Amino acid sequence: MHLINDAPLDHFRKEGHFLVGLDSLFTNFDSRYQKKFVTFAASMGKDKLRRFAENENFPNLIQPNFEYPPADHELKGKWHQNFFKNDHPIIVELGCGRGEYAVNLAEKFPDKNFIGIDWKGARLWRGAKTGVENNIANLGFARMQIQNCAALFAPNEVSEVWITFPDPNLEESRAKKRLTSPRYLDLYRKFMTADGIIHLKTDSRPFYDYTLEMIAEQKLKILKQTADLYTSEILDDVLSIKTTYEKMWLKDGLKICYLQFKLNY
Repeated sequence: MHLINDAPLDHFRKEGHFLVGLDSLFTNFDSRYQKKFVTFAASMGKDKLRRFAENENFPNLIQPNFEYPPADHELKGKWHQNFFKNDHPIIVELGCGRGEYAVNLAEKFPDKNFIGIDWKGARLWRGAKTGVENNIANLGFARMQIQNCAALFAPNEVSEVWITFPDPNLEESRAKKRLTSPRYLDLYRKFMTADGIIHLKTDSRPFYDYTLEMIAEQKLKILKQTADLYTSEILDDVLSIKTTYEKMWLKDGLKICYLQFKLNY
């Protein structure tokens, strides 16, 4: 990454750069912006700490303290009775980030329950806070790593899984980390219903094509598919929900791919 000496700090804030190492940073930043950056970095740190503190008190956010191998969470098999207080279907969004998709889905479908899962607490704060402020009773969040989901849900507890704009992990050495790899599909089978459905929304055509290969390999049933969602006949008000990053990618001219398929054979 190259730092431009006379670039205003707002540039780095908007572009989302991670500036690592204050020593190297100061040698690259013009002196006019050094003080601004220190102030900005300090405020970012304080803001994260504030969010983490608020997360501790949100009633709709759980933060399991898993060790490895993870023990079963107390809500496993009891989400209906102890968390949502109803028997509506449970739908999980993996890698939910700020929870934008989960929040919108929960507002659109009050007869279903939604749980957003992500490892980044500062991101989850936004979704959890919105859920509390808007009194969205059918919405919850969990701060955890996706590979530990089987410790959070019992067999047949989840009806649908949404995978929204995950890291495609396109390097061959990272294939096992792809959220539609055989490893992860087997993980989802541990807690999804027999007729469970997977939704994938991605801006990565290679990842979309990879998922089609996995579906064919496992002889799964495709319900809907398109490599260009916003020109497709299957576009509806649910698939039209856009996260912040999706809006950015659309603005850059990227096509959004969508797949809906049955998890079991």
